[in-house]
Amino acid sequence: MIKKISHIAVVVPKLEEAMTFWVDALGLTLDHVEHVEAQGVDVAFLPSGESDIELLRPVDEESGVARYLQKRGPGMHHICFEVDDIEATLARLKAHNIPLINEEPTFGTGGKKIAFVHPKGTGGVLVELYELTPDEPARRLERMDAMRHRLTEGRRVYAQGVRAFFAGLRYGRNEEE
Repeated sequence: MIKKISHIAVVVPKLEEAMTFWVDALGLTLDHVEHVEAQGVDVAFLPSGESDIELLRPVDEESGVARYLQKRGPGMHHICFEVDDIEATLARLKAHNIPLINEEPTFGTGGKKIAFVHPKGTGGVLVELYELTPDEPARRLERMDAMRHRLTEGRRVYAQGVRAFFAGLRYGRNEEE
């Protein structure tokens, strides 16, 4: 059974530029950003009522989202429905001869069970299905910790670079004197 529309995903080349419309102009709030290694994307989550807008930025040029962006350009990528039993929903779709991208669920952001339905069976729309799992809070925390680590490490490397730059300027000034 379908519970609700979870999100609508939009492919963008740059998250920062996309925020100009979605956050600054439209007024949605950025909840958080997750890096999804398995799908080769960074995902910005923008809540809107009971649903989200998800901005997908490909970070792996070989990913499906990157190929989509190269072929079709930025725009709506898929619509996602939350279901109460993803296996039963997939079985129902198979019984109706609907082509599936994922015959079995995989794990998506936050530990959700996910599966994609092929656009050939939906009238041209890529459809994602997801089911919440008890592991979701722990998986989301794990991903947030990994992102926090990457940001912290990035800041450290950036700060070292700035210090080295200024040290080089001081060293060059001392050589001139």
